Amino acid sequence: MSKLTIFEDDTFEGESEILPGDYDNCIFVNCRFFGADLSNRLFTDCTFIDCDLTNAKLHEVALQTVAFEGCKLLGLRFDDCQNFLFKVSFTGCNLELTTFHEWKMKGTEFKECVLRETDFTGADLQEASFDDCDLERAIFERTDLRRADFRSARNYSFSPEDNRLKGTRFSIGGLPGLLAEYGVVVHDGL
Repeated sequence: MSKLTIFEDDTFEGESEILPGDYDNCIFVNCRFFGADLSNRLFTDCTFIDCDLTNAKLHEVALQTVAFEGCKLLGLRFDDCQNFLFKVSFTGCNLELTTFHEWKMKGTEFKECVLRETDFTGADLQEASFDDCDLERAIFERTDLRRADFRSARNYSFSPEDNRLKGTRFSIGGLPGLLAEYGVVVHDGL
């Protein structure tokens, strides 16, 4: 039986391979893990900066207080990760075509992110914030959005009847995305 490798307080820069193991308080900078198999790794209190994880495999990956900053995360299946203690935040990331299907993400912060065609079907996004995010064609169906903040988000469109919205915050500019299914046209001004 092989011994599990533990990496603590390390910085990985410009890497294209990530060894199996547990990563605690590590920083990854400009790493290219495009299509990499990250299965069964544990990341605790880690930060990924300007990394490309497009189409990486996340089977049973544990993400426990992990920050992604300026990362390319296209096509990821975060719903393949371990749900236990799952906590992530995203700043300036591209998450197009990413899936969080039926995932528990209460309080997750998305800041200045591209979330086009991201699937949030059935997700728990209570108290999540979408600060200055592009949500064009993002999928919200049976999603718990109670007390979520969409005030500075744009291009979202979803059914108020098909999602839980009590206490959810929107700006006046976001009303067209909430009323589109009713055929209501909202004009700014006369």
